[in-house]
Amino acid sequence: MSAAQAAPRISPTAVFKKRDFVLMWMAQLVSTAGSALTDLAAGIYVYERTGSALLVGMTLMATAVPSLIVGLIAGVFVDRYDRRKVMVASNLGQGIIVLMIPFLLGADVTLLFIALLANAGVKQFFDPAYEALIPELATDDELTAANAFLQIASFGSTAIGFAGAGLLAAIDIRLAFWIDAGTFVFSAACIWMMRANGAVEAPDEPTSIRLVVQNLKLGVRTIANTPMLRSLFLLGAPVFFSFGLWNVLLLPMAIKVLNATEFEYGVQEGLTSVGFVVGSLFMAKYAPKLPIGLWVFVGTVGMGVSGVLYGMAPTIWIGIIWVVVSGFFNSPSAVARQTLLQRNTPRELRGRVFSALFVMRDVIFLAGMAGAGLADILDVRMLITAASAILVVVGLVALVAPGVGRPADQWRRGIVALRAARTGVGTVRPATIADFELLVGRLATFSRLSAAQRSAFMHDALVRDVPEGARVITTGEKASAAYFVLEGEAAAGVPQPDGSYKGLSTMPAGDFFGEIGALTGSPRTADVVTTMPSVLLEVPTAGLKAVIEVPEVNRLVLSTLSERLMRTNQPDLPRLASMDQAALRELRTQAPTVEALPKAYADA
Repeated sequence: MSAAQAAPRISPTAVFKKRDFVLMWMAQLVSTAGSALTDLAAGIYVYERTGSALLVGMTLMATAVPSLIVGLIAGVFVDRYDRRKVMVASNLGQGIIVLMIPFLLGADVTLLFIALLANAGVKQFFDPAYEALIPELATDDELTAANAFLQIASFGSTAIGFAGAGLLAAIDIRLAFWIDAGTFVFSAACIWMMRANGAVEAPDEPTSIRLVVQNLKLGVRTIANTPMLRSLFLLGAPVFFSFGLWNVLLLPMAIKVLNATEFEYGVQEGLTSVGFVVGSLFMAKYAPKLPIGLWVFVGTVGMGVSGVLYGMAPTIWIGIIWVVVSGFFNSPSAVARQTLLQRNTPRELRGRVFSALFVMRDVIFLAGMAGAGLADILDVRMLITAASAILVVVGLVALVAPGVGRPADQWRRGIVALRAARTGVGTVRPATIADFELLVGRLATFSRLSAAQRSAFMHDALVRDVPEGARVITTGEKASAAYFVLEGEAAAGVPQPDGSYKGLSTMPAGDFFGEIGALTGSPRTADVVTTMPSVLLEVPTAGLKAVIEVPEVNRLVLSTLSERLMRTNQPDLPRLASMDQAALRELRTQAPTVEALPKAYADA
């Protein structure tokens, strides 16, 4: 039986048994529908008053502009204060602003723009807090399904809001804004009733410009130095540009090229949402079938191929089919990207990382929308095909991107290094506080340690400057320390009788290995060698046990263990795939025999 078959099956809907998640889902469903009411109602009102398509476009762009000004700063505040309270305050602030809009109508369109800008600015505090809080509502096993269902609440309710805005515009446009204000109050009430811990460590000093800049630098450094985060940001940029092109080009493609009626165009837009919802339901059920990073490849390439076929469609109804398929594949890409970011961003930095993502998304999305102006001089089919081809290329790159896919050169280096490894681990010196600061730059989770915990963690720790191709760990030897990669890269594999290696993994700067052996005192279960000159921080068992009580460190070890167990694809997986805090407490306090440990675990 394979690991996938043997692993305990988590129901896709299990997360709905959690009160906090249900409250969050309801808040997102209702408030997003309300926001869609305001966005479209504002556009309708401006067009009726001015007859200017340009001003309608500016109305829609007004919702993105504040991201450029407020976005990154908002992330700092989200990481310094209780995220649940930030979300409540943001919802109430938006509700007050939207409630004022009906009283501004009929005065001056400029006042409407100001209100929309203010509303979007306050929303910048909600979005990163929302993303940062989701991992607190679901276990790691439930996180992908949770994101999929929340995507349904967001995307599906947007379609409902757009339809409602059209209906209310025929009655009284002010109703849309009043209803939206009520949805914000409802959302705030739901979030207030949640019990999830949205608090972060109390600020050591008042928020100041200097502190904001300092925190921003730490967030940017974390993104730049973490392969997974860096890859997702670099891959996201061309994707958002393509989305910007698509959003503008769909209208002229349908109306002018495929000779669709306004009704048929509306059907196309509505069924795109249906495709996305179906794709999200698919991800909720089938996401565990593949490594989460592979879904980025599947979803992005699927969107690109279906987009190319849409660009070649001879009629609107064939085009609608491909747009629906594109909507379906949008969900795996979006859900996987969101889950990877949540899993790989330290809790205390999630606000800054997600704010940076939203700023990048909005800037590049606007650039894509501006680029769509080329449709005035170039063939629309060609532009649609080009935008889709960008997605295909990005998907293929994702397959080998560090942290997302498995780059072929890393595999080759790992295999060569493991087969030709030599003894000797280079020079050794006592670790210093500067080495710990370097570790924090690579693994920001360790910034959560108190002064006493840092001292215990670094007590008797060593720094090893290891040449390329040196063996650091040998299968079967007794474990007494864990290793953190400060610079360079290492590779691990379980040696097989025929000279090959199983469960191969590569560990760049910011990764670690040997932690479970160090905690249990059991023999090593894998060989680990350096694939390039590396600097390793060697932390004895006592130092590791001194900090494993910290929830963030505990969670980091657990998530890494789960990923590596999946990589080994062994029948022992089920027993540790659902490890909880009690299991890790047992690891910290006992030294079980090697028979009690998963044989397939690559101690790297």
